[in-house]
Amino acid sequence: MESTRIGALGRDARASRLIIGLLALGFAALLAAAVATFWVQRQNEESSALVAHTLSVEASLGGFASATERLETARRGFLLTANPDFLPIIVDTETAARTRLEELSQRIVDNPEQQVRVARLRMLLGEYGTYRQEAQQLSGTARANMLAGFMNDPAVLRIREMRSVVEAMIAEEVGLLRAREAQQRTMQRLFGAMLAATGFLILVVAGVTLWLVRRNLAELRSSRAELRYLNEGLEQLVDARTGELKRANAEIQRFAYIVSHDLRSPLVNVMGFTAELETARQSIAGYVSKSDADGWAAPDATTRLAIEEDLPEAIGFIRSSTQKMDRLINAILSLSRQGRRTLAPEALDLGEVMQAIVGSLRHRIDETGTRLRVDALPVVVNDRVAVEQILSNLVENALKYLQPGRPGVIEVTGGSDLGRAWVSVADNGRGIEPRDHERIFDLFRRSGAQDQPGEGIGLAHARALAYRLGGFIEVQSELGAGSTFRLILPIEWQSGEEDA
Repeated sequence: MESTRIGALGRDARASRLIIGLLALGFAALLAAAVATFWVQRQNEESSALVAHTLSVEASLGGFASATERLETARRGFLLTANPDFLPIIVDTETAARTRLEELSQRIVDNPEQQVRVARLRMLLGEYGTYRQEAQQLSGTARANMLAGFMNDPAVLRIREMRSVVEAMIAEEVGLLRAREAQQRTMQRLFGAMLAATGFLILVVAGVTLWLVRRNLAELRSSRAELRYLNEGLEQLVDARTGELKRANAEIQRFAYIVSHDLRSPLVNVMGFTAELETARQSIAGYVSKSDADGWAAPDATTRLAIEEDLPEAIGFIRSSTQKMDRLINAILSLSRQGRRTLAPEALDLGEVMQAIVGSLRHRIDETGTRLRVDALPVVVNDRVAVEQILSNLVENALKYLQPGRPGVIEVTGGSDLGRAWVSVADNGRGIEPRDHERIFDLFRRSGAQDQPGEGIGLAHARALAYRLGGFIEVQSELGAGSTFRLILPIEWQSGEEDA
């Protein structure tokens, strides 16, 4: 059945990436809307401040214009009637006009053109004051002449010019006000468009995301049902295969026992006839020696050489080969018996187990001058005999294959992690070539110089036992630098792990 990669949010990794991208786009849109809102708000605040500033400038201009008009009205009243009651009004309105002008000067510091106009108003107001005072002091014919040409009076001309300057300033402020109001309207429209686009984008993202999530949820439900079906079938398949494996393992053990038993019978015959050949050779050798002593006719040199050298050598080769074959058969029988042995799990302090192994090998350790250190080891629940055999084999191999001319160092460490315990046996011995790292676990296979006794079954037997205990053995080694064998076991062995 075609398998589909499981993504973070569904079976389709591309759909998952699309969902994540859409969510990121939605958040980005929200962030953009928040930034736009803040920016538009700031722009509105600035525009409102500018509008308020323009209105205050217009108010100051209106106040100045009103004061100057009242001033001119009071001056004309005094000139026409010579009534002294107009004089205080003239003084007060002129003071008010100058006050308004100073306020206006402070409010248009950011506008150079308006500053020029304010300076002109200040000059005109000063000239107006001078002409006003001169006109107030006229009398008689001079006063009559001034009134006759009143429309061309310098003070009147200054009032007219001030009125035109104020109108120009108001026109510019009105223009600025309209521009700022137009800018506010533009910002509002832009803000509305951005909100509408953001809302539409969020709706699209939400719709597509919900659709993808619903599709992925449907796929997940389908995958869950499919996985449940596969698990049920897998359990049945595992049970069937486990039964087949157990039957095959039992058959292999019976086959090994039968083969080794059947091999032993002819081997015993070969060993027996070899002994008879040795006895016959000794008799012939004795006969030859007696013929030499009694002066009989001795056999020729070739026959003598065969009797005294070739025949003993051939018998020696046959005997050594049959002995080796006998050891191999015994090893096969031992493996077969171990495979049939029922495992008995119990709580084991691997530190105590290792100390007992070290104690049994103390003579060999002292003889080779090896420094052996055992750290704290974990506690497991497993078969004591099998664990002792595995660890004994690892420590014995470390002692057996030390590097000549170099003091031996063996370190045994251990620990546990994620429900598994491990024991590491590291040495500084002769090491193993990389190509032999797996071959050394094959039956009757050895690595390096064959200068140590053994039949090549120790590591194969140790790994087979480790498999039965629900674990395994791994090796790391470098030729000439030493080896590290690590036994990994479950902290608590379950009977179902046998033959795994």
